[in-house]
Amino acid sequence: MGPEVAYWGVRQVSELWQPKTLYISENGASADDPLVNGRIDDADRVMYLRNYVGQFHRAVAEGYPLKGYFLWSLMDNFEWADGYTKRFGIHYTDFKTQQRIPKLSAAWYREVIRQNRLV
Repeated sequence: MGPEVAYWGVRQVSELWQPKTLYISENGASADDPLVNGRIDDADRVMYLRNYVGQFHRAVAEGYPLKGYFLWSLMDNFEWADGYTKRFGIHYTDFKTQQRIPKLSAAWYREVIRQNRLV
């Protein structure tokens, strides 16, 4: 499956059940996200999010009732399947010190929200 499933999922649910509104929650990607020189350049997550958000935008442009999108997750945290071995957040969490560092994906997502468009 690829990001097109985002469009087809919204379309299928809309056509089958005709909801007034839909919200997407907990859409995101896990990765190793190494901290290198104080930065986390998670370009893979940026592309993942760009592709999925683009497909959600396609659904909205075609008139499907998608009204909200919630990214998973703001910060790295414990994940039931992977424990602390994979990272999900757009902010890196140093689990020993609890310091948070915005990743490249956080800067990208901030611009998407600020400009109200894909960048």
